Amino acid sequence: MRMKKVFALLLTGMMTVSAPTAVFASSTEEQIADVQAQKDAAQAELAQEQANMASLESKKQELESYLEELNAQYTDLTNSVSELGIQAAEKEDELKTLKAQLEEAKATSDKQYEDMKKRIVYMYENGSASMLELLLSSEDLAQFLNRAENIAQISQYDRDMLANYKALQADIKAQEEQAEEDAQNIDLLLAEKSAKQQEVQALTASTSEDIQAYIYQISASQEEISALNTQIDNADSSIYSLLQAAEAEKAAEEAAAQEASASAEDASDYSESDDYSEDSYEDTEESESSDQSYTEDSESSDSSQTSESESSSSSQGTYLGTFTLTAYCNCAQCCGTAGNLTASGTVPTAGRTVAMAGVPFGTQLLINGTVYTVEDLGTPYGHVDIYCSSHSEALAFGLQSAEVYRLN
Repeated sequence: MRMKKVFALLLTGMMTVSAPTAVFASSTEEQIADVQAQKDAAQAELAQEQANMASLESKKQELESYLEELNAQYTDLTNSVSELGIQAAEKEDELKTLKAQLEEAKATSDKQYEDMKKRIVYMYENGSASMLELLLSSEDLAQFLNRAENIAQISQYDRDMLANYKALQADIKAQEEQAEEDAQNIDLLLAEKSAKQQEVQALTASTSEDIQAYIYQISASQEEISALNTQIDNADSSIYSLLQAAEAEKAAEEAAAQEASASAEDASDYSESDDYSEDSYEDTEESESSDQSYTEDSESSDSSQTSESESSSSSQGTYLGTFTLTAYCNCAQCCGTAGNLTASGTVPTAGRTVAMAGVPFGTQLLINGTVYTVEDLGTPYGHVDIYCSSHSEALAFGLQSAEVYRLN
């Protein structure tokens, strides 16, 4: 009868404690799974957004290189237009000079022509008799020959001068035509360069607008990445809070179970006392002696267990509790930018570096048999972020929990 009562009480206590615990644990696991799913979705979106930002950065850099080329072309075209303008002005001055020379040559030729006409008219009006009389009136042969030679030289001079001035006019005319052709070519080239300059200027303005648009998109992408990182951090905090709440609830349920078990034992002892109330006094004394011996043994055993527990805690450091464990690496997805130092200024190292707030840098933590050093920030107290050498290792680590001891 006594055993049945004790068993009934214990069974009742276990059912009372275990049923809410199971329901709470299931609910907490579902909440953690939902938050983890949201975190995974945010991380996937973060990876996509980071890839998109990298693509935008690449396109922006290509446009910036193209803009540099356009600016160089525009500078060259500006210099060419300036040089062509100078050449056009010089060619215009040259044409003015050639036209003045041509007018002067024409005037000289006209004067020579008028003088020659006067001599021809004189020779025609006076006839050959006058020339003959001039020759025959010579005092001697030398004078005769001199006069004849002079008459011949005058005639030859007129012919030579006429030929020279005709050649000079032709040469000046040819130079004028060439100068006019050069001027036309310069004008055409100047117009072509000016049009090209306007085209490059339009391309430069359009490219600058495209670059500015990419800058706006990159800024928006950075804001989105920041929001996603915040969302991921909030998810980690929520998971940590849920785990802490689950641990607290579990501890409370265990305490309640122990209290219920103690109540059941007290009830059982009380029932046994009633059943044995009619026994002899000697049996009672023997029972009390046995109970006292059992109590002393129990106290000795509890003292030994406490001593062993204190020794274990001392050898492993100060027990901090069961903490949430995650992992990260030094890539842009985990840290925003790749290749950063830790918050304490050290180079992160796998197997040594962890991140957690609430303790000083340099604090050593014993986790699953490995000693880590707090060198970075990013997670609240109770959430340890363990550094890995690659992003794939950090993803494979996932979400874990473990008992954490502080060694210093």
